[in-house]
Amino acid sequence: MTSTRVAAIDCGTNSIRLLVADTDLATGELVEIDRRMRIVRLGQDVDRTGRLAPEALERTFAACREYAEVIKTHGARRTRFVATSASRDAENRDDFVRGVLDILGVEPEVITGDQEAEFSFTGATKELTGRADLTGPYLVVDIGGGSTEFVVGDDGVRAARSVDIGCVRMTERHLVRDGVVSDPPAPDRIAAIQADIRAALDLAEETVPLREAHTLVGLAGSVTTVAAIALGLKEYDSAAIHHSRVPYERVREITGELLAATHDERAAIPVMHPGRVDVIGAGALVLLEIMERTGAREVVVSEHDILDGIAWSTA
Repeated sequence: MTSTRVAAIDCGTNSIRLLVADTDLATGELVEIDRRMRIVRLGQDVDRTGRLAPEALERTFAACREYAEVIKTHGARRTRFVATSASRDAENRDDFVRGVLDILGVEPEVITGDQEAEFSFTGATKELTGRADLTGPYLVVDIGGGSTEFVVGDDGVRAARSVDIGCVRMTERHLVRDGVVSDPPAPDRIAAIQADIRAALDLAEETVPLREAHTLVGLAGSVTTVAAIALGLKEYDSAAIHHSRVPYERVREITGELLAATHDERAAIPVMHPGRVDVIGAGALVLLEIMERTGAREVVVSEHDILDGIAWSTA
């Protein structure tokens, strides 16, 4: 047996996710043992205060305690913990590092946006190479809570850029007034988000040739939720969502519907995770603006992303 059982943890601005998998470097096969996600909102108010909130840290540490038990139960030989946007930005990130080290015995690696992009690209495209209907170059977009990563490449990364547009950051910056989310947002608030996204896309295009890709691959919760709605699923089904293809017209329709809906209407969507109800409108708008900028007629949705890339790097 040539496979190695590893645990990969991806801690972002909105969620913390765990993958325990058997990886075989000889065959390039990754067999999933356990994959789970908890919404912890680590990035709560970071954009405004520059600090990780005590309650956000405690939610994150509670998830870490759960994950420590899962890793022990499955007998993973190696663990890697990667932390992204929120913990890069926070003044008190040392509190976060110490807490994770105490619970899991590994130090979180606060990676750069470029490293984040490389992991995302590997995780998302490893299965696509060789498919005649989905040719490179690929543009992989990972729409997170605090940032979005853009990566263009074929067999490997050609160019990558991380920019500070994400579903949580855009919601908190433009849709929250006195602690309450605008519901539904006024047209001028939506226009303000669009202006931020377009400025960030200008920045990304300085480094990444966004319009040269043949296949747009979308990652993370905002994209998978839009896909689940497009598929009309009654409950979240990872297998049905993985490698589904959502046309531009459906993304535009769904984004419009989400931005026009009230909190209760969004919460009533069967596939909507409770932690995503307030931020999904901004997340869908990021995806729509990317498709409009690149001229992509569809987005290929991948459930394999930075987490799978981290698992491969751990192996």
